[in-house]
Amino acid sequence: MCTRCSRCCTGGAKLRYGLAMWKRLLLGVGLVVSSPALGTSLPSPPDIQGLSVPGRYVAWARRQPVVSHPEVYRFRSEVYRDLARVVAERPGVVAPFEVGRTARGRPIWAFRIRDPVAPIHTRVLVFAGIHALEWISTETATAFALQLAEHPPDGVEVVVIPLLNPDGRDRVESDLLDGLNRFQRTNGNKVDLNRDFAHNREPRAIWRHIIPGYYASSPAPLSQPESQAIDKLASTGFDVAVSLHAFGGFFYYPWSGLWQRPPDHQEFVRLGRVMAKAQGSHAYKVRQLSRWGFFFRAHGSEIDHIYGEYGTLAFLIELTRSGLNPLRPRTLGTHFRWFNPVRPDRHIDKGVSALRALVGTLAWDGWAPQAGIAAPHP
Repeated sequence: MCTRCSRCCTGGAKLRYGLAMWKRLLLGVGLVVSSPALGTSLPSPPDIQGLSVPGRYVAWARRQPVVSHPEVYRFRSEVYRDLARVVAERPGVVAPFEVGRTARGRPIWAFRIRDPVAPIHTRVLVFAGIHALEWISTETATAFALQLAEHPPDGVEVVVIPLLNPDGRDRVESDLLDGLNRFQRTNGNKVDLNRDFAHNREPRAIWRHIIPGYYASSPAPLSQPESQAIDKLASTGFDVAVSLHAFGGFFYYPWSGLWQRPPDHQEFVRLGRVMAKAQGSHAYKVRQLSRWGFFFRAHGSEIDHIYGEYGTLAFLIELTRSGLNPLRPRTLGTHFRWFNPVRPDRHIDKGVSALRALVGTLAWDGWAPQAGIAAPHP
């Protein structure tokens, strides 16, 4: 048994530990087959070519063209290929599945990561690459998934979507290869996915008349296939969700469209501080998103929707404090560098450390945090 403390080896925890160990032993000699937890997103049956979903994903990823480029950040094909390696090497631990298609018909891939023989008590969703220029988010999600694949959490299933908006990403990749410096944020239909959700869409503050641009949302709730895909996946039941963005250096939580505190304010602060503590010096700040500034609201955001609709504790992490560097004057006028530092490693490490601390705490707790009743639709 573990030697961390007596608390985890007493009573029900001791019994669960013993059962899990017997299950591992029996699985190892082929006497039982592990079954997924309730609510788990399962791969679809083999296709007509006889390949399972993992096999189809690996074959698809290997067909993606490799692009020669000067960036330290991965291009899309490199992200997919790196994840294909762990899909092939860690069957049962990493399972890819398609959550939807983009406005331009590209697949949106998710990766379910879990210890296949451990009972699941908590589910966590991490998604990135919502905004086209925020590549640091995809780098962090990919690094997190690769690490989890080697050391899956005990009792926690994690679903990672490293790139929700590949259409927007494709435009930025083309711009970089062509030497163009353009601001890109939206999906293939030129809609900001970060403002396309259903909860808290209607601006109410007086500031909407003074700075209306800050209070804009998409033409209709869930109007885009990418946001529909997140909504459908979120409806399967997660305890915690994390949306990765750049930049700012914050752990944000709902509400983003209302000034009032959420019912689970204290639990948000607790988990936010867990993530901040794991970052060490210069850690990100924990804050309700609508209280970033007294004039600021984000209407139709993903965190308000996931929390308000499904009761999932939802965070939005603004990675880095920007890639702008006065000692590198060219970064000041380059849109890509606003969000993506020239040397990303330490920023990726901070993000991954926070996510691992979050998952580790949920695994240690051994139970899903009890979110409050979802707020009524405004």
